[in-house]
Amino acid sequence: MATTLFTQNTIACIWDFDKTLIPEYMQSPLFRRYGVDEANFWAETNALIEQYRRRGYHLAGELGYLNHLLTYTLAGPLAGLNNKILFECGADIQFYPGVPEFFDRAKTFVQEKPEYQKHEISLEHYVVSTGIAQMVRGSAIAKHVDGVWACEFIENPLQPGFLKQNEMAFEAASEIAQIGMVIDNTGKTRAIFEINKGTNKNPAIDVNSKMQSEDRRIPLQNMIYIADGPSDVPSFSVVKGGGGRAYAVYNPDKPEEFAQNDRLLQSGRIHGYGPADYRETSSTAQWLRMHIHQICDRIVTDREAAVAQKATRPPRHLTTTPEEQAAKLAAKGPKQASFLE
Repeated sequence: MATTLFTQNTIACIWDFDKTLIPEYMQSPLFRRYGVDEANFWAETNALIEQYRRRGYHLAGELGYLNHLLTYTLAGPLAGLNNKILFECGADIQFYPGVPEFFDRAKTFVQEKPEYQKHEISLEHYVVSTGIAQMVRGSAIAKHVDGVWACEFIENPLQPGFLKQNEMAFEAASEIAQIGMVIDNTGKTRAIFEINKGTNKNPAIDVNSKMQSEDRRIPLQNMIYIADGPSDVPSFSVVKGGGGRAYAVYNPDKPEEFAQNDRLLQSGRIHGYGPADYRETSSTAQWLRMHIHQICDRIVTDREAAVAQKATRPPRHLTTTPEEQAAKLAAKGPKQASFLE
């Protein structure tokens, strides 16, 4: 018997990280730990593309800072950097007000009406970032999210001939040596479609597989994408174009970020914007709650309409009222009526 893969009663809040959930770059605690001049690191990173272009090389943007971290590790300023240290530095990441408390509170929004509970609506949080996955996993938000897409490093890379060896030597003093995963601003859209199709829940589903809309785990219209600016336009466009919500946040201390978000709204890139403040009374928290409720209402309407369309009324006994019986007798004429008398 044919059936759909998923019930589509899940809502996804998909979050950027840097400047969305935190006021600084997540790598800041790492640089402080090693005493590295952060401003100089980013200045060098921003100059890499042009410097390599002059040498005849092409460098992808997000690869620049990842490669430069590897260079710093190899050259000495970040000597000994490994995934364990990255994880530990994640614990020092400071969040905007209301985070991570908002993440748990948002999950209660889908339980606030009886009809939401009747249809077992749930909410999941995902982080999709160009930052470092191990730092997100080590941060205070880790236990509140359902998945993380971000950049990753490999320690002790496998050496030539490893397929022919039964055992490989493993160095106790590991150090990052290769890039394992890159998430750039356009690559974020792939993560969105993985969440959409459910590949993160069912590995048998490939993100490139053709799937009918009704078979996707979380439809785009069930998503809210929250980020801080123009670099997230590809993700804003995917979610908004699919019927979901796009929301931008800004640092209240930086008027230029407010103006930047207003331009995104005026150009139709987002549905709304507000301060990066997730406390219960903030305009951002209230906007998100309202739109989560609107998505819940639409899920309820869609599911109940589907039941009404597919479920036929069962057969029932026919009963006749006295008035209907009298009308039938009258319709038979006087001769039949006197016979009954």
